[in-house]
Parts: sequence; structure tokens; C-alpha cells
Amino acid sequence: MAQVVEVLVEGGKASPGPPLGPAIGPLGLNVKQVVDEINKATKDFEGMQVPVKIIVTDPKKKTFEIEVGVPPVSQLIKKEIGAPKGSSEPGHSPVGNLTMEQVIRIAKAKQEQMLAADLKAAAKEVIGTALSMGVTVEGKDPREVQKEIDEGVYDEIFANAEE
Repeated sequence: MAQVVEVLVEGGKASPGPPLGPAIGPLGLNVKQVVDEINKATKDFEGMQVPVKIIVTDPKKKTFEIEVGVPPVSQLIKKEIGAPKGSSEPGHSPVGNLTMEQVIRIAKAKQEQMLAADLKAAAKEVIGTALSMGVTVEGKDPREVQKEIDEGVYDEIFANAEE
């Protein structure tokens, strides 16, 4: 049976230190080789925490595969708004604003891992995360935008996004 190690690393900046080194060292893999592969695979997610699976395919030959997941919604939101972190006072002092197009882009990236039935539901989940981070959507309170989605205000944008 293949051994699997799951870690969260900063995109393009994995290092042989913790959490990676101690997790893969006992598996007998070449740590530098694993780190190089992870950095190559995650370079597009620079500055974000990215879930990575290291699958040991053959322990005798020391072969492995890397599976890169999609960063958490909060990380994708921070990248979109260019903020280092969410608001320390969500609801009182917003740290940024998302457009509906940005919300849909994040929802599409994460939809497979969400429980959402469709793109609208996935977008509402993203907006819920934005609310807890102190990020406005279309310049409004995220709860207001979620109601507008239910009322069909953004139907045309969703229709274009699903094409």
C-alpha cells in the first residue's frame, strides 16, 4: 500500500525543514528532490498556503508522486484583494473588496472540493468566507450580495461564467 503524507506549504517556497522534512525523512525519500518537485508544482501559488500530497509509489525504488490541491478560499481571497490578512474587525473595518467576477473565479477553482450543488451556491460559500474576513463584495455587505444572488441580480454574470 502506498504511503501518503499531506502537508500545507507556502507556494514555491517549500523547504527541507518542518513540516516537510520530518514528515518525509522517515519514508527514505530524497528530501531535496521532493522539495524541488513541490516548489516547481506550487510556484503559481506563491505567497499562499497550498495543500500538497506526497504519495510514495514504490518505497524500494524511492519513487513518489506529488498532488497539489487548491489553496483554501481565504488564501484565494487574500490573493485577489492583495491583502496580507483578513480584517481584525470584520464588519467594521473592511480590508478589501471583491468583484462578482473574482468571487466566481474563486468559486470555480474550489467548486470540486465544496458541497455546493452549483456555481451560485459555491459563490455564496466564497462570499460567506469574505464576510468572516472583513471583505466587501461589489462594495456591499456580503450578506446583501448573497440575497441579491437569490433574487437573480447576478444571473447574467453566472450564465456567462458557466459557458
